[in-house]
Order: sequence, then structure tokens, then C-alpha cells
Amino acid sequence: MEIFPLVDEEGTVIGKADRATCHNGSLLLHPVIHLHVFNSKGELYLQKRPMHKDIQPGKWDTSVGGHVDFGETVEIALEREVREELGITDYQPTYLWKYIFESTIEREFVYAYSTVYDGELHPDPHELEEGRFWSIDEIKAKIGKSFFTTNFEGEFEKLTELLKL
Repeated sequence: MEIFPLVDEEGTVIGKADRATCHNGSLLLHPVIHLHVFNSKGELYLQKRPMHKDIQPGKWDTSVGGHVDFGETVEIALEREVREELGITDYQPTYLWKYIFESTIEREFVYAYSTVYDGELHPDPHELEEGRFWSIDEIKAKIGKSFFTTNFEGEFEKLTELLKL
């Protein structure tokens, strides 16, 4: 059973709860990490969420996304999730921002990072259905068409402003 830390609106741990409780509409605030993986051509790697996921199955999403486990730092969670989802261990993350994302089923305290990576990727088929690099124009053409996760679309808007995409 996965146990997540519960945090306040500043990100300070104030408790813990299991995954099912955090994803059942309780709106308990829990931390997650997102990593946007670009290649040197400026393309952004996206993953398609497997149909077995409890949140937004079958939609394209951030390169890497995952929960911080109880007792784990954000930095350790980032390393673990990047290794688990894409098999990457030799990258340099750049911190972008943190924000609170809320849907009807969950409330997340998101730590967003980016990196430029041209090495080999080894996606885990249990973690993602498929993945590939997308041009920025390809992504922009599909925004607002229920193709991407809601949180990715919000982050992509911030990325385009911050990175002048």
C-alpha cells in the first residue's frame, strides 16, 4: 500500500494517507513531481498514461510524473520516478516552479522541473503505455481537444511563457 505525505499550502508535511484516500475525492493535498524532458532540438517528450491508471487513463501527459512517498524528499522522489518511468539516471534537472493542482478527485502540490536529454530512454511499459518526443507545434495543435491531461495543459501554458516556446 502506497503512503503519501499530506502537506499544507506551503509544502510542509502535516500527516500521511494512503493512495486510495488521496484519490477518492478527499482533496487531501499531497506532493508530486513532474519533469519535462526536452531534447536538444527543442522537442518535448510526452508519455501516454496506461488505461489501468486511476487518474486520467489513456491521455498524454508530462514526461515524468509521480508521487512523493511518505518519508521521501522531493529530490529523491524525482530521481526515483525518472529512473522508474524512463530509465534515466544521468540528467540535470532544473527547478521551474511549484503550484497546487486540484481536480474533482485529488489535490496535488506539484514540483515542476525540466531537463534537456539526448540519451537513450527506456520507458517502463507498466508506468506508461507509450511515449515520444513532440514538436511544440504538434502539442499546440492538440491543446484543448481532450487529448492531454488537464494538468499537463496548464503546465504547458506556463512552460511556453517561461521558456518562450
